[in-house]
Amino acid sequence: MTPIQQQSLPAILQGKDVTAQAKTGSGKTAAFGIGLLHQLDPQTYQAQSLVLCPTRELADQVSKEIRRLARPIPNTKILTLCGGAPIAPQLASLDHQPHIVVGTPGRILKHLQKKSLKLHSLKTLVLDEADRMLDMGFHDDIMRIIDNTPDKRQTLLFSATYPDEIKDISNTIQNDPADIHVESLHDNKNIKQVFYEIQKDPRDNRRTETLVALLLHYHPQSSVVFCNRKQQCHELVEELRRRGFHALALHGDLEQKERDQVLVQFSNKSSSILIATDVAARGLDIKDLNAVINYELSPDPEIHIHRIGRTGRAGNEGLALSLFTASEAPKVNAIEDYQGSPVSIEGTSALNFQNGLKLEPPMVTLRISAGRKDKIRAGDILGALTKNTKLSGKQIGRIDIFDIISYVAVEHAIAGVALKILSEGKIKGRRFRVRRL
Repeated sequence: MTPIQQQSLPAILQGKDVTAQAKTGSGKTAAFGIGLLHQLDPQTYQAQSLVLCPTRELADQVSKEIRRLARPIPNTKILTLCGGAPIAPQLASLDHQPHIVVGTPGRILKHLQKKSLKLHSLKTLVLDEADRMLDMGFHDDIMRIIDNTPDKRQTLLFSATYPDEIKDISNTIQNDPADIHVESLHDNKNIKQVFYEIQKDPRDNRRTETLVALLLHYHPQSSVVFCNRKQQCHELVEELRRRGFHALALHGDLEQKERDQVLVQFSNKSSSILIATDVAARGLDIKDLNAVINYELSPDPEIHIHRIGRTGRAGNEGLALSLFTASEAPKVNAIEDYQGSPVSIEGTSALNFQNGLKLEPPMVTLRISAGRKDKIRAGDILGALTKNTKLSGKQIGRIDIFDIISYVAVEHAIAGVALKILSEGKIKGRRFRVRRL
């Protein structure tokens, strides 16, 4: 078990309220997931547990993890309720109440107001990434939701940081909680962290030029580039695409299907660069991330540490690169103070790269207009591509199945052939529309 699981599970299984501070990627979802499944009554089809998350991506990730943990319990119904998705299918799913609900505060509150979701039988309430929910202005929605829950319940509050607002909300909604504090700093021994000072020049954009130089010098196969504003994400994506890079943006203005598509392409290695804001990237579970690049430094050194902690996981070597100007030196000093060690600062003149060299992602994503509701499984798509064809399973990458859409990653070299096979052939005896992203 991870430290947060070791320290919080005993209290959770005893039914105690818990306030836990733990970083992203610490294994906290399994901790509260095991706890709420431990007291689940699968014969009673009423909402027994509610998990509130700040973003749709985190809610989806939490739902998948709880479903994985719930596999040994037959007929467990877990429902994800988030904004940005049509409400009609959610209303239909709520005709038969689920055992476990995972969602964002705004959409959960809307269902409570419509009386489509009933929480009178709730046993466990979980606030996941509570600090981020408060940052996003969800305090009032959360309190209205809690007004619809029984007074006698278990409340679990998980937060990466522990500001005064978290202490206040804990005092209001919890009963003598067990306080669990796991080291909030990421273990950065596997992360090479380098800062690059850029000279401000009103005639050009040295920040973008330096970012391109870093990408061409280090050549990371996958990198997340952090910006502080949504508009900056959009502008940077457009500029990198103009220069021939395959970059995608992740920010709060995207519709749910667009966000799903962006994350699928990045996680299946069909795109090498993901440009994101902190809020949009919170809780993302991205495996094998080669580099984190801070296009803009966060004003909060704790957020900086969480950013770079996304690389160098599971014993792998990671790379964290940060750009700053002379006027941002106080932010660099704050990071040094927070992590308790000096940072390495290098000049951009040390960067070696070839102009014209591009980061070509190894895979291409094909979008299939069929999903879970068509009873499509990953094996059906893999079989359609490899049965009686010259393609091998090794050339097929990750397959993601959603309700009405599926995505399959294939190697660049066979993308055209794979598209033709799926477009002209059949999956599970039926033809579906297929296009290349």
